Amino acid sequence: MIRVLLVHDACLLRLALAERLAREPDLEVFHAPWSQAHGRQRTVRPDLCVVDLDDESTYALTPLTELTGPSAHGRGCRVLVLATANRPGQLRRAAEADALGYVNKASQPERLITGIRQVAAGQRFVDDSLGFGFLKAAQMPLTQRELSVLSLAARGASVAEIAHSLHLSNGTVRNYMAAITRKTGARNRIDAIRISQGEGWV
Repeated sequence: MIRVLLVHDACLLRLALAERLAREPDLEVFHAPWSQAHGRQRTVRPDLCVVDLDDESTYALTPLTELTGPSAHGRGCRVLVLATANRPGQLRRAAEADALGYVNKASQPERLITGIRQVAAGQRFVDDSLGFGFLKAAQMPLTQRELSVLSLAARGASVAEIAHSLHLSNGTVRNYMAAITRKTGARNRIDAIRISQGEGWV
């Protein structure tokens, strides 16, 4: 039996997807929003986590690395990411956090089920349709930390709010924003956000 933890902030979609996965005789499915993901992982001890990185309201507080990294009870959880090719920033963050599987959210449920079984067996699984997204991710000039800062800035967070969310000083956040502006060739913070959103980085 494969124990699956589904992490998604949209309750209705999470329940519907969990119900569909639970129909498979070899899958035992649990689910949680991002705010409860790490705690749920500790109690459930799943074989893998299926996560949707579009649910970023709590992403800064519950980074993907908390699921993939080593924990008190041993190895981290294998992770399969629900993704789209037009959001290369998410693919880059997931790859840097050592996610093992990537399924296009436009795929049929059977594709996700195949990916779950493959990742649970320790094998990499990548939808062919995400190839262009990975190519764009490789060309992206921003680091994972810069992406986290920019993602919060794009949602309207102030320097102080970004600093609090990422446990940084205000000065460090300003330094990151200066680096982001330089690397994107932007005129200012707003222009950097516009450029990055146009490229699908945030």
